[in-house]
Amino acid sequence: MAVIQYIVDLGASVMLPIIIFIIGLLLKQGVGKSLRSGLTIGIGFVGIGLVVDLLNKNLGPAAQAMADNFNLGLSVVDLGWPGTSPMAWASAMGLIAIPIAIAVNIVMLLLRMTKVVNVDIWNIWHMAFTGAIVYVATDNFTFGIIGIIVHAIIAYKLGDMFGQVTDNYFGLEGIAIPHGTSAYMGVIASPIDDLIEKIPGINKIKIDGEKIEQKLGVFGEPTIIGAILGFVIGLLAKYPVGQALQLAVQMASVMVLMPMVVKLIMQGLLPISDAAKQMLDKKFSGGNYKIGLDPALLLGDSQVISASLLFVPLTVLIAAIVPGNQVLPFGDLATIGFFVAMAVAIHKGNLFRTLISGSIIMFITIWIANQMISLQTALGQSVNLVDVGERVSSLDQSGSPITYLLAKGFSLEMGIGFFIIFLIYAFCFGYTFMKYKKKTIYSDENNN
Repeated sequence: MAVIQYIVDLGASVMLPIIIFIIGLLLKQGVGKSLRSGLTIGIGFVGIGLVVDLLNKNLGPAAQAMADNFNLGLSVVDLGWPGTSPMAWASAMGLIAIPIAIAVNIVMLLLRMTKVVNVDIWNIWHMAFTGAIVYVATDNFTFGIIGIIVHAIIAYKLGDMFGQVTDNYFGLEGIAIPHGTSAYMGVIASPIDDLIEKIPGINKIKIDGEKIEQKLGVFGEPTIIGAILGFVIGLLAKYPVGQALQLAVQMASVMVLMPMVVKLIMQGLLPISDAAKQMLDKKFSGGNYKIGLDPALLLGDSQVISASLLFVPLTVLIAAIVPGNQVLPFGDLATIGFFVAMAVAIHKGNLFRTLISGSIIMFITIWIANQMISLQTALGQSVNLVDVGERVSSLDQSGSPITYLLAKGFSLEMGIGFFIIFLIYAFCFGYTFMKYKKKTIYSDENNN
């Protein structure tokens, strides 16, 4: 266990190369090819880390300044995934979540319940966090274990359900994205897309990067759109013009750099992915298995990045209108694209539809995060990462319907809010699952 903890503490940029290297050797790729694949993926994740750090250091403070300027009165800070994942790993559920999640994956593969072969060990922290919160809510270790198992089962099925999306929209053939906000919030977009399609006039509205570029020429290019959005956010934060211009260039840089580093990850992954698929398809005929990876890959799409920047001020505004909300979006604003990435794909890059479904996604996320303040604070204090008297929450994972429903359900704290979220999420999940079974989640029949 100490060895596992040591590797986990090294972070995704080291953990994943080690895992990929070992998998490459098991797949008989040889030491050289396996090492090259692992290191290339590691370099890609270092690149993503640098871009995310650029967002955190520059976009995060701008968003907080913007919220302060509008006197929103939101007193509980969103720690974001960088502040939340250490709580999960440090909790009683941290390390045991890894063998449990792997065991669940193996059992589901053997029973043909999933086609996802998950190698994204780092993001098992989401499952660990669910287990840890359930444990805090119930003081029952067994319930915490069940929380991990249920979350893992749902995650791997989500990887299957969005297979058409990752293949056809993102071009990540053979890749599944089972983890994090991208997967579990993506189910909300599917029924919304079909509802919009039935509204005359509204169903004809299409706004995407290609259309913007056609209308605006060079001013519609992703780089310039990023710069404009960064400059506007800087002005809303009441930055001096010079500082707003700096933010503009930084956001333009994100639009260019993120797709580049994602391509590096794909270059490292493809040889391993192809070898794994060949081996599995040979042993289990017609399996069409997919390799489960980090949702950061989805940020390589320019429409996702554009939506991410649009939702920075919009999420702060939504936080101000959610009834009774005390959570100030902050730590997760830099990676808000994770929350809406699947929605962008389901809407086939239509930013108009993404603004509608994404607003609903963020409203639900913030409302849930507000209900989870006491539980995340208690978890943070139990692992000595939150001081006494401090109150915290996070959009990523504390805002998860899965974590919320399991924690409140096992603790029998089921008010009207619980049943509303349960009905909404169960309907959206079931609706999306039926579309997956019919293979219509991403269909050219409904090409927006």
